[in-house]
Amino acid sequence: MAGIQIGAKPDSGFDDPIGMLKDCHRRIESFLQILFLVAERARGRRLTDEESAAVKSSLSYFQTGGKRHTADEEESLFPRLRGQMPGKEPEELHRLEDDHERADELHAEVEELFEIWMESGLLSEENQKILAQSVAELDEVYKAHIKVEEEVVFPQASRALDEKAVAEMGREFRARRA
Repeated sequence: MAGIQIGAKPDSGFDDPIGMLKDCHRRIESFLQILFLVAERARGRRLTDEESAAVKSSLSYFQTGGKRHTADEEESLFPRLRGQMPGKEPEELHRLEDDHERADELHAEVEELFEIWMESGLLSEENQKILAQSVAELDEVYKAHIKVEEEVVFPQASRALDEKAVAEMGREFRARRA
């Protein structure tokens, strides 16, 4: 049973794909915070069962929800924005795609190091340092990425995309989750 937060805004549905992307950003921030806190607080010791469960849940989210989110942007949103501005592609889109590539690299490193930690019980001092740096860089990448999307790209999409394009995006988002 999922926890309910009184007064919380319900997640957006497929009829609001931009809202879904924003909701996903909040989950990304939350799961990234878990990875950051565990890497910081458990340094030099074994992970507790609760920490391991939180890390596994976070890593699982990024493996599924995070990859879907990237596909939602790169396969549904970005091509439509490019189509609305032939010859004048929004420069932010290339940067955002580069961010996705860098985030994938960092996620692979973070996942590998947490897996080592959970399987062996301990993480070497060097690997703890690498993990902390990778999680911090991942946080920086996401903060900048989300800021550009929410302050520039999503408002641009809301102005540029008609109801038909938005409905098509919603159907594509739904198909990725089927």
